[in-house]
Amino acid sequence: MRRSWVEQVMGMPISVLARGPSAGSFGADAAVQELYAALREVDRVFSLYRSDSEVSRLSRGDVGWDAVSVEVKDVAERCVAARELTGGLFSAELPDGGWDPSGLVKGWAVERAAAALRSVDGVDWCVNAGGDVLISCPSAEDFTIGIQDPRDPGRIVASLARHSGAVATSGTAARGAHLYDPRTGRAVESRWLSMSVSGPSLEYADILATAAFVAGDEWPAVLPPGYEGLGVLADGNLQATDGWGLA
Repeated sequence: MRRSWVEQVMGMPISVLARGPSAGSFGADAAVQELYAALREVDRVFSLYRSDSEVSRLSRGDVGWDAVSVEVKDVAERCVAARELTGGLFSAELPDGGWDPSGLVKGWAVERAAAALRSVDGVDWCVNAGGDVLISCPSAEDFTIGIQDPRDPGRIVASLARHSGAVATSGTAARGAHLYDPRTGRAVESRWLSMSVSGPSLEYADILATAAFVAGDEWPAVLPPGYEGLGVLADGNLQATDGWGLA
């Protein structure tokens, strides 16, 4: 049995696909509603588009670091660790002196909220958060994940089969040239249109996809053991690491 849900949360469509004998159960639906509630709470705290969020209030100076929640402090520490992991290719510190943790928050939030799904026996799960995917399949049966063509949203350039872990994509297709190099403070100009990273953690796959895009031609060196990548060039050609499994 299969069942799906979708809601607009954190400014993006977040869909959940359940597969298995318990997919239609009350427990499965309750777990999905718990996931969405957790993500709405993250949006309330971290959204840069809500004037009353903790991050917005912090940015305006209405509150100091001593007054923010444990979750905000945790994310701040994770952002520092991500900058160290990527050699400065990822950073929540903006060129204008502001702080924007959104490049980490989505993966962190989805991974944390998905704990509710894993509590339901007999169900495989696939969560798609604006193109970033988290999978957990106790059955060990794969889901097939398509990688969108950054030049044509209706086309898939590659696919990969996974029964656990995550896939995240970063690039300029959806939001234009919004990424910058933290080392220089300048916008990234690249012959690459997108970078996708697969691995065990959505939080880290998302971080690494951003870092890989910023790195440009040197992107394969950004990925630590356990993570694989696929880059799409402006001319449509693809480059993948050996473990990606590009056909």
